Amino acid sequence: MNTPIYILGGHQTDFSKAWSRHGQDISDIMRETTLGALNQAQVEPTQIQSIHVGNAFGELQRQQAHLGAMVAQVVPELWGAPAMRHEGACASSSLALLTAMAEIEAGRYDCVLVLGAEEFKNTDGNTASVNQNAAGWQGREGFDCTYMWPAAFGRVAQEYERRYGLDRRHLNRIAEINYGNAKRNPLSQTRHWQFNELSFTDDDQANPVIEPGTRRQDCGQITDGGCAVVIASARFAQEHARRTGQSLDAMARISGWGHRNAGLRLLDKFERSAQEPYVFPHLRQALEDAWQRAGVAGVQAMDGIETHDCFTTTEYVAIDHLGLTPPGQSWQAVEDGTIAPGGTCPINMSGGLIGCGHPVGATGSRMVWDAARQVTGQAGEMQIEGARRMQTLNIGGSCATVVSFVVERG
Repeated sequence: MNTPIYILGGHQTDFSKAWSRHGQDISDIMRETTLGALNQAQVEPTQIQSIHVGNAFGELQRQQAHLGAMVAQVVPELWGAPAMRHEGACASSSLALLTAMAEIEAGRYDCVLVLGAEEFKNTDGNTASVNQNAAGWQGREGFDCTYMWPAAFGRVAQEYERRYGLDRRHLNRIAEINYGNAKRNPLSQTRHWQFNELSFTDDDQANPVIEPGTRRQDCGQITDGGCAVVIASARFAQEHARRTGQSLDAMARISGWGHRNAGLRLLDKFERSAQEPYVFPHLRQALEDAWQRAGVAGVQAMDGIETHDCFTTTEYVAIDHLGLTPPGQSWQAVEDGTIAPGGTCPINMSGGLIGCGHPVGATGSRMVWDAARQVTGQAGEMQIEGARRMQTLNIGGSCATVVSFVVERG
């Protein structure tokens, strides 16, 4: 990357809040997210030159589309700013961020607002589950199930078992780590949840099977929420730092990115990678692209990771694709403590999607904001000591859309 992109500030809503129970909806999520980010970044609405919104299921959950225009509707001070909405399933706000970065790199704008927002708790769980199936290939995935996404990522677990062998104790440990991390996150959905000694075992009462290969604690938490970041060019960031009494070297910036796509259907991905070392080669390519643009050799340059763990299997995939272990050997990084707090590369100190929560359209921006807070020493009880460089990995569907960012200080 030749054009540095600085993160001036951001805001995350409380992911435990069910907004409809308070007589509110996605418009209120977007208002709080926007105003919170502007306030935290110390940026006036008149300084925002463009707006990008990530959202996956607004039409299905709330019959509300046209969410680019919603920002000015709920924050009238932004009336007139160009805005657009992006959909890429769980990677929606990562795509919004990529587009916003491209505008800055092209010289169109210097200061851009990127936000993700999603509302799920306004419908019952079964309705929300069916709506999320739109992120796959409707009616053509090729396997029978009650709950498609637990079934799909159960298939991923089965594919790892077939290719390399898989011990479910390591998936249970991933869940235990992420729920434990979430207890230190004051905005996580599960920070007050309680578990017992059987919760992270294969006990059929404490941790029942949802679909083959997937148990209850393997699942990320679909929730309401929003997260926004304000990003800027070096020119704008330098002036902003001078005005606010900050140092440019102390700010977070995006130093690398990777974005790859595959087709929708999960079984096609397995078939195409049958002779490859990685189950999802395009995911590995996205990570390598991010490292190359950031000018680093690989994951060894990272102080921590915020990765997609819509299921424990997704994080298991991330571990070996990141290169923390050889392909198929992710269990090693679980067993030796690499990914745990205090390990050489802690994963999901926020709690991840399992512990922090997964408001689908907001997850990509939430990861980047948490990475920015880590490298600037503002992560509170979640802080990785001395963190200066972090990586995110955000996926949409069954690894159909893959986006990774490298975030570092200065």
